[in-house]
Amino acid sequence: MKEEPIPRSRRTFWRVASLAGLLTLTLGSAAQTSLRWNPPTSSARVATAEPAHGLPQPVANYATRNAVMPLAAGFEVQQFEAMAQQLVANQRVPGLAMAIVHNGRILSARGYGITDVRAAEPVDAHTVFRLASLSKGVAATMAGVLVNDGTLRWDSKLVDYMPGFQLVDPSAAQQITVADLLSHRVGLTHNTYDRDLENYTDYRTLTQKLAYAPMSCQPGTCYGYQNIAFSLIGDVVFAATGDFYSQEVQRRLFKPLGMNDASLGLEGITASARWARPHVRARGGWTSVAPKPTYYQLPPAAGVNASASDMAQWLLAQTGHRPDVLPAPLLATLHQPLVDTPGETRGSAWRRSRVSSAGYALGWRVYDYAGHQLVFHGGAVQGYRGLVALLPERDLGIAVLWNSESALPSGLLPTILDRAIGMPPERWLDVDFDDPTLYVDADSGRNPANPAGSEAATATAAPR
Repeated sequence: MKEEPIPRSRRTFWRVASLAGLLTLTLGSAAQTSLRWNPPTSSARVATAEPAHGLPQPVANYATRNAVMPLAAGFEVQQFEAMAQQLVANQRVPGLAMAIVHNGRILSARGYGITDVRAAEPVDAHTVFRLASLSKGVAATMAGVLVNDGTLRWDSKLVDYMPGFQLVDPSAAQQITVADLLSHRVGLTHNTYDRDLENYTDYRTLTQKLAYAPMSCQPGTCYGYQNIAFSLIGDVVFAATGDFYSQEVQRRLFKPLGMNDASLGLEGITASARWARPHVRARGGWTSVAPKPTYYQLPPAAGVNASASDMAQWLLAQTGHRPDVLPAPLLATLHQPLVDTPGETRGSAWRRSRVSSAGYALGWRVYDYAGHQLVFHGGAVQGYRGLVALLPERDLGIAVLWNSESALPSGLLPTILDRAIGMPPERWLDVDFDDPTLYVDADSGRNPANPAGSEAATATAAPR
């Protein structure tokens, strides 16, 4: 489904607002961005400090921990673990991993179900799943680390690093910035050349074909979700550092954050000690297939693999508890919406019911979820699905990964969010919430602060 076109007046607003919303980290400024996002009503929305290097700075404080609200009464992690276990019962989905963090603590990081219906092994905290488009948040964060140390700027031009890059409009090619790439504002129509990629056209050929792709607007003025163009950030990272994107991500993010199971690419997942095979629907149930290699050609857009243990560390970092790696001003910038995405208020039932407005930041979506800011991304490739979400006002992070094309586990996210903010319950999941036999044994020896050894019970194997 195509999103509604954004009127020219709003396109102009977002070009101005995006410049005001970007934090010039090359100067090491302490200026930070507000946690609360109120969708724009006029161009007067953005309050800025004195501009530095051409980019005005947001002035509110992102890292005010004393402003964090407590979780609502009735937020019970054991119930969410029980729901996850119910989802893998009888192979409704083959396997699932979930991580929940709050106030700098890992409340849960566990696996459920099995890795492969043909050769069942239990999913545990270190079983690796494919993240698909959850990789985009990693790419933006990688770029942000380079901005933070002065290697890049958000307003750096793509052609400074790829002089031969072309678009059908030559002047447009000269305008695209690092921030435009990471917020899907390059001016191309949605998902340009994704079908060619799915037909196994190689990435380099597709980047050259962008010179002939139709444009819907000038760069920086409208939203058009991309995978191929987004992945040009990997070429920028290589040009700026002299090192391959995948190696920089491992060195600057995964290793210091303790994401020890995380990797990039098809070779990365297949080399993992234990990994969840992708599953598609077959007669009588699920069947496992080989991972499709096409989107692995795009490491920034869709190339990351990770476990529940990794995602717990990622959530801690993205909620501000690893300032040694990701300082608060950088997180504020990454999570600051730059362009309106009205189509995101439609689609799944929980979006239609809870999301009143939506925007895209740098590798992240930002929703107004029943009056609360939600930083979010979803991901999907053949045989894998995933969701990651941050609720800043409650200092809560959630990640759910599963190895099938079922939409059923997506209901875990709004269920957890509603409990966190005290919303009246909705039945987002078709599972029995109140069966006490489903609850994880509180005396099983699991330590929420050290979940690495925890495993869910093994489900029995049964026969995009």
